[in-house]
Amino acid sequence: MKPADILIALMVAIIWGLAFVASRIALDEFSPELMTAMRFSIAALPCLFIPKPKVAWSLLIAISFTLFLGQFLSQAYGIAHGVPVGLTSVVVQSQALFTIGFAAIAFGERPTPAQTVGIVIAAVGLLMICGTVGYDFSVAAFAVLMVSPISFAAGNLLLRGARGAPMFDLFAWLCLASAVPLFVLALVANGPMPTFQSLSHMSLTSALCMLALGGVSTSIAYWLWGRLLRDYPAAQVVPFALLVPFVGSAASSVVFGERFGPLRLAGMLTVIGGIAVMVLARRPQTLSKTA
Repeated sequence: MKPADILIALMVAIIWGLAFVASRIALDEFSPELMTAMRFSIAALPCLFIPKPKVAWSLLIAISFTLFLGQFLSQAYGIAHGVPVGLTSVVVQSQALFTIGFAAIAFGERPTPAQTVGIVIAAVGLLMICGTVGYDFSVAAFAVLMVSPISFAAGNLLLRGARGAPMFDLFAWLCLASAVPLFVLALVANGPMPTFQSLSHMSLTSALCMLALGGVSTSIAYWLWGRLLRDYPAAQVVPFALLVPFVGSAASSVVFGERFGPLRLAGMLTVIGGIAVMVLARRPQTLSKTA
């Protein structure tokens, strides 16, 4: 990779890690539904100027509801209900485990031995984390959070059907497809008046967090990441995503004073280690029809 593109990959990983902290701050004023709706509304603003890419509405909505709505709404819910930001950033990256598993089921992509080892390591790490659930946040909050990596993985695979579409245009319209139902959900779940009051009494800090989440983390960072994946093999780009949970955990420790017990910390490091093994392994082979 060119030095400039390495810096871009590092910058994207840092932006995504800090986004978890920005989400936690914004959730002090907004419900998970409203915060997520605002995030995607800001990121969807380019739709005013760019046409919808040549992707079927059914596929566009399917990608949007998994890669964006399902992933980020469950993240927001988990954080809002007490799941630590650093732990959330690790759990979300476990999507690599589910992506490989779903690809094996849907496309017959057999995991390599190294990927299988990585899956086992990451699964052990998740079990270790599960052993700490219920002390400082509820089992229900963690269960909802686990929807995030599963939705992320499903969206990754559905995204294959939109190959060839301009990346920036595609992600803007994906955000629009999520923003509309999320605003409806916010009105139904919270009521029109509380929703209006949250928006009208927004603090400058929360406004800046929302601009960072929508304009930078969702719109610009995803576009840059997509450009890197277009120009380089995934094996060169994807490992940079391993930095996201480290940035998220470090920033959360500084901003919120988060500390983790030995078992949870060991589980988080085990998950990241398993993910590292998975993403650094060679591409999985497609199962033969007779397999």
